[in-house]
Amino acid sequence: MNVSTTRRGFLAGGAGLMIALSLPMGRARAQGAAATAPFAPNAFIRIGTDDLVTVMIKHIEMGQGPYTGLSTLVAEELDADWSQMRAEGAPADAKLYANLAFGAQGTGGSTAMANSYMQMRKAGAAARAMLVAAAAAEWGVPAEEITVKAGVVAHEASGKTSGFGALTEAAAKQAVPEDPPLKTAKDFVLIGKDLPRLDTKSKTDGTAIFTMDVYRDGMLTVLVAHPPKFGAKVKSVDDKAALAVKGVEMVRPISSGVAVYATNTYAAMKGREALVVEWDDAGAETRGTDEIYASLAQMVAEGGKTVEEQGDIAAVTNPAQVIEAEFRFPYLAHAPLEPLDAVIETKGGKAEMWYGCQFPTFDHMAVATTLGIPIEDVSINVLMAGGSFGRRAQGSSHLAIEAAEIAKAAGRDGAFKLVWTREDDLKGGYYRPITVHKLRAGISDDGKILSWENVVANQSILTGTPMAAMLKGAPDSTSFEGSSGLPYQFGARRIGWGQMESPVSVLWWRSVGHTHTAYAVEAFLDEVLEAMGKDSIAGRLELLPPEATRERGVIEKVAEISGWTGRTRDGKGYGMAYTKSFDTYVAEVVEVEDRGGKPHVTKVWCAVDCGVAVNPDVIRAQMEGGIGYALSAVLHSKITMAPGGEVEQSNFHDYPMLRISEMPEVEVAIIQSDADPTGVGEPGVPPLGPALANAWRALSGQKQHQLPFLAGVIS
Repeated sequence: MNVSTTRRGFLAGGAGLMIALSLPMGRARAQGAAATAPFAPNAFIRIGTDDLVTVMIKHIEMGQGPYTGLSTLVAEELDADWSQMRAEGAPADAKLYANLAFGAQGTGGSTAMANSYMQMRKAGAAARAMLVAAAAAEWGVPAEEITVKAGVVAHEASGKTSGFGALTEAAAKQAVPEDPPLKTAKDFVLIGKDLPRLDTKSKTDGTAIFTMDVYRDGMLTVLVAHPPKFGAKVKSVDDKAALAVKGVEMVRPISSGVAVYATNTYAAMKGREALVVEWDDAGAETRGTDEIYASLAQMVAEGGKTVEEQGDIAAVTNPAQVIEAEFRFPYLAHAPLEPLDAVIETKGGKAEMWYGCQFPTFDHMAVATTLGIPIEDVSINVLMAGGSFGRRAQGSSHLAIEAAEIAKAAGRDGAFKLVWTREDDLKGGYYRPITVHKLRAGISDDGKILSWENVVANQSILTGTPMAAMLKGAPDSTSFEGSSGLPYQFGARRIGWGQMESPVSVLWWRSVGHTHTAYAVEAFLDEVLEAMGKDSIAGRLELLPPEATRERGVIEKVAEISGWTGRTRDGKGYGMAYTKSFDTYVAEVVEVEDRGGKPHVTKVWCAVDCGVAVNPDVIRAQMEGGIGYALSAVLHSKITMAPGGEVEQSNFHDYPMLRISEMPEVEVAIIQSDADPTGVGEPGVPPLGPALANAWRALSGQKQHQLPFLAGVIS
């Protein structure tokens, strides 16, 4: 699983050709052996003598499609046949595989395609140019007369042809082009096509390797007893009964709790159950959910700190009508199908890890620091993950640190598999922050919004993590993003933010701040438009600039594909919402029925503008998946704490997921664009909730200002 790389432009050997390119911070530049530019190389392409092309993917594959999307970019410029393409997760190496969007190796913010688009195309183009140069030299013909198509290098006049593999040795001797030319969109063969995913076969035939599939000689399985209240610490441990469980080999205290080491998972679970731990709650969160909501409500009532202001709201003194609403959003767990796990092996002062690592750079540093060894003595193999939705994107590196502490506390070299059960994960925090919004709009008697105020209160996700440096003293915009920067032409506006402190661990959840701000903004806006007697779509279009914009484009498109005629028809409710998140524009229309006083979504129409559609099938899948994920949360999901601070949910029986019978039909329209591609993993999520709220209000007259709709009801 380890990948060997050097600073040479090409690494040639019996296995074929490996191409390394330096493509720093968004501007692609090639670097050969003699180059002097001070950039560490990025190794992306391996071409074997068997003609297979393996692309090293610097972004974790957790279902969102980077193995397929980024390989498409390479294949397009390389002029490879899709059947030749393979993908492999790149190991942790920030010098080689940094995310150009934020300078460290990691996946998040729907940046995989956006930051890699030119980088991977340049890599493919450079490889093609070098194969062509090798063929030209070998055949004694001008390079400009050589063509490459579907993996075949050819010279028509002489009739000579070759696959890639036969040219790898000669290609390795060619200079890396400084700035290889790229295709224009009209010449694309693969970009824009519905290509089959590269990871489908291995995931369906069982050959895909996930963390639970990794076994090392002599490996012990480790479960950790975490405190039942956030912020609590171990006071005392009685491990006699745990050590008496067959298969349990040792018990060790670590910073996050008490670790139980055993020869198998069952023994580790039974050993943990047998522990007697006394917890110190002096620094713990002891408030229940109702108390936290009350605190947040007080913060929004006080107005928070101004984070965006336009005009003077105080000067709007006599609106014809004032509309106010308070929205409440619970803590949410990510609940990926694969809970957290990691394998670590220490030997001779070095450590190697295998797991679905979403932020390798942070974890790499954290493990080295925890073990007290140089970072070059730590290697991380990035495996595929069974979902994440933000859960593995840990700025705190808490899972990696826990694994390293387990290895260190063992007091000997060895291999250890850290396993979090689903109960551990649902009770263990790193939730979407509990949030309250207070909105207020002033309306004129001629149907204009004169003032708009939105105050948000919640915890900061970044504060207290290594990523806090990104803030540079400014407010954490991930807490209120989507409430600010709106495209609508309101009168005066103000956005405020109140920051709550709590030991409850919070984390970004699929679409981060947009997941709650879109709901509050778009549901409230629809109520305001209705109060003014305006249609959901026509009213929004009136608030946008009159010229053609990408916002207007997706709203008009979703109106077209849904056959929008208004908020109700034929006994069904219809709601619409628009959101721009992660530089992608999405509008959705929801169709809802009343089934026994409960909303049942029958169809969702989605229009998305994400720039160049590299693989439309992946884009549609991500929109569909985001809609299902959002609907699950909006209908069912909440994490609550009882008075005293203990989490009340533990597994899917009390934190239910969407049933297949609840999944609506989804129709996706992708706006044709020549803009650089933007993210699709998250932007399908935000509009669903408010569109449903608007449809349900239209049908039932009920305003849904607190989520979830069904609060634990399993259909």
